[in-house]
Amino acid sequence: MNRLLSNLVGAFVEAWQEVRIHKTRVMLSLIGVAVAVCAITTVVGLGAVAQQATLEQSERQSGRPASVQVYASTFDGSAPAPEVMKEVWQTALERYEITYASRVTPTSQMVQFADGAASVATTGVDVPYGTMHRVKMSEGSWFTDADTARLAPAVLVNSIFYDRIGRPDLATHPTTTLLGDRDTTAVITGVFPAQGWEQEPAMYLLTDSLTALAAPVTAAPTDAMSAVNYFGPPTYELWVPPELADPIIAALQRDVSAALGDGATADVYRTDYASWTGGEDPYLSLKLLVGGVAGLVLLLGALGLVNIALVTLKQRIREIGIRRSFGATAGRVFFSVMMESVVATVAAGIVGVIAAVLIVKNPWIEGLIGQGQVTDFPAFPVEAAIIGLVSATAVGALAGLVPALVAVRVKVIDAIRY
Repeated sequence: MNRLLSNLVGAFVEAWQEVRIHKTRVMLSLIGVAVAVCAITTVVGLGAVAQQATLEQSERQSGRPASVQVYASTFDGSAPAPEVMKEVWQTALERYEITYASRVTPTSQMVQFADGAASVATTGVDVPYGTMHRVKMSEGSWFTDADTARLAPAVLVNSIFYDRIGRPDLATHPTTTLLGDRDTTAVITGVFPAQGWEQEPAMYLLTDSLTALAAPVTAAPTDAMSAVNYFGPPTYELWVPPELADPIIAALQRDVSAALGDGATADVYRTDYASWTGGEDPYLSLKLLVGGVAGLVLLLGALGLVNIALVTLKQRIREIGIRRSFGATAGRVFFSVMMESVVATVAAGIVGVIAAVLIVKNPWIEGLIGQGQVTDFPAFPVEAAIIGLVSATAVGALAGLVPALVAVRVKVIDAIRY
């Protein structure tokens, strides 16, 4: 065992010494290998950032994995009374110790602007909704538990709404007037970016605050009924670990239906992207394309290494013959010559991986790839570094194979006379 280890270490040291001696000759070929390794590693690393941006965008729309939605109806197909459903909902959350859950009520609200009143798309939510949907705030902060106790309701507005009221400093606690049967003054505590397709103001209110503005109704508004403050029953969302999603869905269907009485039904289903994408990578085709181009560059670098190694080998024929005459085995000579290419390409691979890390983790590059959609930038993927180093090692082994075979076939007596 000690002899094997000694031979292995000796071969590495010998290979490194040969690389140092012929460093000028191999430098140009190694530059190509380092660039190719950097390209492969970089595309995998940037792909992780781009994928994170896509996932976070999906999570903002449909919730994080696993997001579950509950829709209940009574025997006649109507929605349960809000107070009954609220009690059933709270009981289920406590029974299964679910921390992240929210009622979601899309509606509209008349708001008084300086240039007149306008209907604003409004969503009533609970505090955990911000975490469940990765709501990103450009100014201020998301709702907190303290906001539920405010006398003047807290409201979060999008950037279009914020621009329309003149972008006041949030530190001054700017207010807006919500119109209805009784006008209400709300305090703007945060601003969230408008989506690219949004052209109109929008805002979030806590569900309890929205309920307090006007009594909820379940029938569609008529001509005699103002659509202002109209909203139907909320939908109920919760966020649970993906591995627990199926058991919890089955349990909620059973418990909610039983709690609402005979004839009542509960539809419980997942809404997050992971329930229908199957975990596929949307950037796989791009990664394969760039990886293929980088692979061709690696092969070109390997051909350059083969040529240089063959030229160098001719100058070492006498040295190889002398080593063989002193007892060096064919295997030792083969391994030593091949390891010269492997050590050289691994060194180039390390340089390429370091360069890739510096590129991928550059804040400007992260911002460019993330497009402002990433809040949790992933760490540099270990698999990217492994792929780069394995590729460099494989290229070195292929590049050293031909010279190593040539070296083994050299006859000792001819080599000494060379």
